[in-house]
Amino acid sequence: MTSTVPEAAGGEPAPEADIENDTQAPPAEPESGRRRRWPRILLGSLAAVLAVLLAGAGYAYWRTDQALDSIDRIPDALPSLPEEEQPPSAAGDAEVYLLVGLDADETPEEGPAWQAGAARSDTMMLLQLSGDRQTASVVSLPRDTWVEIPGHGEAKLNAAYSWGGPPLMVRTVQDLTGIRVDHLAVVDWTGFRELTDAVGGVGVDGRRMNGEEALAYVRERTSLPGGDFDRTRRQQNFLRALMTQTLSSDTLTDPGRLSGLLNTVGDVVSVDDGLSNGDLRGLLWDLRGIRASDVHFMNAPVTGTDMIGGQSVVLLDHEAAAPLWQAMRDDDMTAFLASDRAPEELGATVR
Repeated sequence: MTSTVPEAAGGEPAPEADIENDTQAPPAEPESGRRRRWPRILLGSLAAVLAVLLAGAGYAYWRTDQALDSIDRIPDALPSLPEEEQPPSAAGDAEVYLLVGLDADETPEEGPAWQAGAARSDTMMLLQLSGDRQTASVVSLPRDTWVEIPGHGEAKLNAAYSWGGPPLMVRTVQDLTGIRVDHLAVVDWTGFRELTDAVGGVGVDGRRMNGEEALAYVRERTSLPGGDFDRTRRQQNFLRALMTQTLSSDTLTDPGRLSGLLNTVGDVVSVDDGLSNGDLRGLLWDLRGIRASDVHFMNAPVTGTDMIGGQSVVLLDHEAAAPLWQAMRDDDMTAFLASDRAPEELGATVR
């Protein structure tokens, strides 16, 4: 008997049946169904990746927060004066920090111990951050500067910390410069051994220093021809080199490196209690674009030294310093530094 091949619609022969497998294949998924599945797959993948990233970011945030918690806060570090007795704040979003360096191996002058291991303020620097956070200026105030200390009369600048702790130190600097100090950071120079080692050593004056060598470098004074003036230059050189080392390794944008650095900073630096973790985190973020070449170092102008009451003191040149303080207040340091009124910026090499 002859089989008949069924015809498809339109008179064409229908495809032959698969005589080897009479199990029908499932109908193909419509193209529209496949298209609807892809968004779900893509969203699911993105959600998984996002979850991993958020977990990593959350851990980094937690580690950074822990590191920031390790930085000691100094209670009541700024003078509690009525607003009308305070000098004006720097213009716009500019901020001014007073950096105070302590040499813990020195014997403190008579007076209350303001914190464990307290010592006289060995170094005082004003740090001004421009409002756009593109530049910074550091001005060193010699520790032997002859000043009026509120409530105590005339004395060397470094006596203010010994006599009245951080608030008196800040108030004395404010009265001297007419600049409002927004925040205070107290640095223990001896702790820079650990900080230097934490960034893998620091290169200064053509040689690479480990922590012990860096500490000796910033503390030396008696063997230098310029005495304390040369030591100030050395300290600024070290800070510049440390900043270069830190920024060139992208520490501020690497959560792991930043956390490790901050853990070490917590052993070296104390700040006023007005700086929260959020403030410090915001400051680090603001400074991410600054490079060492954007930071300008200088000494406050002086007329020379003198002997007063049997003490060797430094005399500030108030006339030459006035436009410097005004430029810091007005957030106009870039223009000021380009003028012929600016103090000489400290170079990268000293004795």
